[in-house]
Amino acid sequence: MTESQPSVPGLVGADADAAVEQLYAAHWRQLVRLSVLLVHDQASAEDVVQDAFVAMHGKWSRLRDPDKALAYLRQAVVNRSRSALRHRVVVERHARNTPHGDAVVDGPGLGGSRRDAVQQALRQLSDRQREVLVLQHYLDWSEAQVADALGITRGAVKAHAHRGRAALRDLLGDWWEDES
Repeated sequence: MTESQPSVPGLVGADADAAVEQLYAAHWRQLVRLSVLLVHDQASAEDVVQDAFVAMHGKWSRLRDPDKALAYLRQAVVNRSRSALRHRVVVERHARNTPHGDAVVDGPGLGGSRRDAVQQALRQLSDRQREVLVLQHYLDWSEAQVADALGITRGAVKAHAHRGRAALRDLLGDWWEDES
């Protein structure tokens, strides 16, 4: 696996779509494993690798040596993984240092236990239900705004919100209704 050898034969002269498709098929798993070792999270690693492939596709015509595309991807994955880790540290530090973080979910004087319970319950919802509820309740967006942001219909927003609230009611008890 030396960088001086071609990573995938036939990349010189190939268009971006064909080259990225070949590289993706041959090296996706290997690059995700590399990123998982750095970010310690499968989903984040997959996002990092996907972003690296997208960036390479956009810069394909500017690559001086297409046979070194795998080396470019590896370096991009390492750099993006480092950035993801730095971003994670900043977000965690901000969450710890933001006094209004508890008040948004918990209300006055209730401490972090309610926030933790809500976060845990939200993790148990489907992705779409969680997205809809967070956009509606945390950002105070209308159904139309949520629908536009998520690329779904207003009816779908209503359905996901209804199902998500019902699931949260089951998971958290009566106080969820008082808060929503």
